[in-house]
Amino acid sequence: MELGYCLIVKSSHNLDPHVTIHDIAQQAGVSIGAVSFALNGRKGVSDQTRKRIQKIAREMGWAPASAARSLAGAKSETFGLVLARDPQNLGVESFYMGFLAGVEMELAERSYGLLLQVVPSRDAEMITHERWRSTRRVDGLILVDLVVDDPRVAAASSPGALPSVIVGDPSVAGGLTSVWTDDATSMRSAVGYLADLGHRHIAWVSGIELLVHTHIRNEAFKSEMGTRGLEATVIGTDYTPAAGARVTRDILSSASRATAIIYDNDVMAVAALSVALELGLRVPEDVSIVAWDDSTLCAHTYPTLTALSHDVVAFGSHTARRLFDVIDGAEPRAFLDSTPHVMQRGSTGPVPEMRTLS
Repeated sequence: MELGYCLIVKSSHNLDPHVTIHDIAQQAGVSIGAVSFALNGRKGVSDQTRKRIQKIAREMGWAPASAARSLAGAKSETFGLVLARDPQNLGVESFYMGFLAGVEMELAERSYGLLLQVVPSRDAEMITHERWRSTRRVDGLILVDLVVDDPRVAAASSPGALPSVIVGDPSVAGGLTSVWTDDATSMRSAVGYLADLGHRHIAWVSGIELLVHTHIRNEAFKSEMGTRGLEATVIGTDYTPAAGARVTRDILSSASRATAIIYDNDVMAVAALSVALELGLRVPEDVSIVAWDDSTLCAHTYPTLTALSHDVVAFGSHTARRLFDVIDGAEPRAFLDSTPHVMQRGSTGPVPEMRTLS
């Protein structure tokens, strides 16, 4: 959330646009957080400390207005993140809940805030970024859900752009700093794990095809299945539980149904458990199920869900740290955060003898 300071001044003639709350904190011998509380009229400091900080701010000519902050190039102490997603779907996506928690954890340690906005389209996201840049509402951007030839990458590389970090594969980061997970290796390991259990027909229920990470997972799945001579089924969805349930019903109702299914998130895999039960199939005796992005849900279903697991909270914190580095002038680099690994639980087992659905 952006900080909105409440210090009232009678004249702008004595304001120094170069004075920041960092300077006030140093002069007052207190933390940046204490200065924020004092100037914003929030609890967290004593009345005596609040008055002293406000007095120092006035004497230094601190300018609280956003326009003065923009002219000075002073920091807003806020990072920005825009999600071009259906807000109803976000409510069931555990990935972003964990990722945002990790970002917030890192920001809180440095008395920074996160300005999060959900918009309906990529165009709306670009407009939001430009508005934030022109008003200096944020110090930097975290860019997520990359697509092929993403216009946000070009915009973030242009002169005067806000410092940005790409959450995604370095191949599409355009030379900007990126933080990524090795989805291709993870997918190959998931296929190998199921193949070692004897599965020869495996389905992959993917997410939105335009997203780069979906494309990478799709290609790795098809490549590994082809290399091993296995029968592959690939079906795209919009990540929702309803879509996961629908395609699961189609897959399991087929005469030559897959004996194992990998899902692009946890909620679709959870929905699949219910569908299998409705159809009279046992998990994992009749069909094995694997979820991407391990979560609390996966560990508390019945049976518990085997998942491609990595620390999503740590992923968010890592991303925030790299954006601080970029703002401080670090050279662009690609940082591999993790390679999700197979966390074996109760939803996977050896290939079954096929039973006919009644």
